[in-house]
Amino acid sequence: MSQTRMNYKWTFFCLSCTIMLAMLLAGCGGAASPTSFSSSPQQSSIGNTSSSDSAAHSPQSSGGSQNSLPSQIGPQYLIKTLRVGLAVKDTRKTADELQSWISTTDQRASSTSINYDSIGDNLFNISMSFSVQASIYPQIVRYLRDYAPQQQGRLTDFNESVQDVTNNYIDTQSRLKNLQTEQDRLLTLLSHAQALSDVLTIEQRLTDVEGQIESMEAQLKALSDQVTFYTVSINLQPIDSAPPLSNSSWNVGQIFHDAFAASLGFAQALVAFLIWLLAFSFYIVPVILIIWLFTKWRHRSGKTAPSHTPSVYTPTPPPSTSL
Repeated sequence: MSQTRMNYKWTFFCLSCTIMLAMLLAGCGGAASPTSFSSSPQQSSIGNTSSSDSAAHSPQSSGGSQNSLPSQIGPQYLIKTLRVGLAVKDTRKTADELQSWISTTDQRASSTSINYDSIGDNLFNISMSFSVQASIYPQIVRYLRDYAPQQQGRLTDFNESVQDVTNNYIDTQSRLKNLQTEQDRLLTLLSHAQALSDVLTIEQRLTDVEGQIESMEAQLKALSDQVTFYTVSINLQPIDSAPPLSNSSWNVGQIFHDAFAASLGFAQALVAFLIWLLAFSFYIVPVILIIWLFTKWRHRSGKTAPSHTPSVYTPTPPPSTSL
């Protein structure tokens, strides 16, 4: 009987382990290959919407491969921004030389800003900004990159950012063309309209289209200026200027700031752990529940099992006889 009970316990334990292992494998498999559902609902417009409006918005509703297609087979429209930092002996002389050279090299270049910041006796930090032609921009980049070593200075910063606006540029052109086509069609309808209601409806739609055309033309002009002229910013600082002294003394504010940052990092890590624990609770809770039930059942079965203690025979003493 005891051997049969032990076999039953081991069978139940193996079955529980098998169920837990299957649940863990199912969870890992679901996390390794998530299924994403993407939807692209087509919204129908309310009111009188012409076919040219749908054609104007079609570039945005098309897929990602179609959006990247114009940049692969057509011209590429880029917006570039260059930031240069130079440490030189005389910042005012260098600023005059750079401004003169850029104006001579690019006759269409314009200075957008120039600032002098005094930091000492006849010492200035100077910041300048220029708008240069995209065709001459590579020449200006090379000149500024090699300028400091030739003037016994050093290059402290050289950062170029590039933004590709090809899709936006082509999409704006397409919308503007469609709107202009609709404008011509509305003007033709207006010239042939007879009823007053038709005239008012066409004029209202024509006013709306003309407003959209003005907005698109302004947006296209702004993009054309940005892809035709690039921004170059130059920061000049004296090479002999003393660096700011660092305060190495004990600072209560800095210590408080570091302690608060450390406590914030600990709180973020604790919240992240709780989120992970909540995400996996679907698998952890059933496992803990099965283990608890198995332990409780085993403890209960141990109490209810009959004890097989051998009985010891104790002879009864003979009754005593009184004399």
